[in-house]
Amino acid sequence: MKMYNEIMPSDDGRAWVEIDLNALGHNASKIRSHLPEGCELMAVVKADAYGHGVAQCARRLWAEGVKVFGVATIVEAIELREAVSDAQILIFGYTHQRDAKFLYEYSLSQVVVDGAHARELNDMGLSLHVHVELDTGMHRLGMSPENLEEIESVFSCKNLIIDGIATHLASADSQDEEDVRYTNLQIERFNSVVEALKSKGYNVGKCHIQASYGLYNYANIDCDYARAGIALYGALCGYEDDRRPDLRPVLSLKAIVSQVRWVEAGKPVSYGGIFRTTRTTKIATVGIGYADGVPRQISGNGGMCLVRGIKVPILGRVCMDMLMIDVTEIEEIKAGDVVTLIGRDGDEEVKCEDVAVASGTITYDVLCRLGNRLPRVYI
Repeated sequence: MKMYNEIMPSDDGRAWVEIDLNALGHNASKIRSHLPEGCELMAVVKADAYGHGVAQCARRLWAEGVKVFGVATIVEAIELREAVSDAQILIFGYTHQRDAKFLYEYSLSQVVVDGAHARELNDMGLSLHVHVELDTGMHRLGMSPENLEEIESVFSCKNLIIDGIATHLASADSQDEEDVRYTNLQIERFNSVVEALKSKGYNVGKCHIQASYGLYNYANIDCDYARAGIALYGALCGYEDDRRPDLRPVLSLKAIVSQVRWVEAGKPVSYGGIFRTTRTTKIATVGIGYADGVPRQISGNGGMCLVRGIKVPILGRVCMDMLMIDVTEIEEIKAGDVVTLIGRDGDEEVKCEDVAVASGTITYDVLCRLGNRLPRVYI
């Protein structure tokens, strides 16, 4: 795209995302060192690699020796195929029969969600690679372990090549007694189906159960793949625990100051006047807002950012394209200075977990909502 004067704006002219590909490579190496013998890392790069940029991240992971990738949609899979031409790519979400030809053309593997889905794909008359999805208790996609007849019907589809069998754990991130019990029940259900199929002579292919939290909370599961998503990018769900083996945050979110002004005590700041100054306050307006993915809910809930290595609070409601911060304690600040909303500046750091907690959400949500309006700058 060209601007009217044929000069593109700089990547750091307003707001941007920095991606540390060395941190991504480091995380992949640490995760792989944690896997049981014979278990291979499947890198989950859905949702544009959790907002990090799928093409660049996938190429770096491929260079690190990762050969198997997971995505959510057929469109994501095709984009990924163009980035890493020889990778094994599995689509976790539903793909309609009308798009089955793309599974064939791009050499993709597809999760089969039930017997009807399997028959629809089989009826296309193409040799398609699939993984069988079991619903062991999440009640999202997949076939019930109690319906072995339906599961076996997938194996009878002559045009489907069964590459693997999978399930998704609903509460693997929690160590509450009831959640642990339920997770172990899901694992038992999965294993019972696998053993039943094997006893009947079926080749189930690669087995996979664990996502990022399953890797660390249930590390001894005997599987062929471990599906790492959020852990690859060096984040957690929140602050409930920290059992990561030296993972590093990959993403930083930055913007620049647009204007600095003094505001008298008792004056409203931003829409609705939900915040009023309690003293004469130096306020900086920053060129980033909820249209870029900054959670609007962070307003008034302890949201912080960094300026010149100092933590300062976000004031009032986050606007669509801007937000305001209190920089009273920072003597030298001017338009064009860099503000770090996620990341490190000097000795201080605002983690993605900090933003998630202040916004009443999870890190997945924070990362995935960062919009395409933000350029990705790769380090």
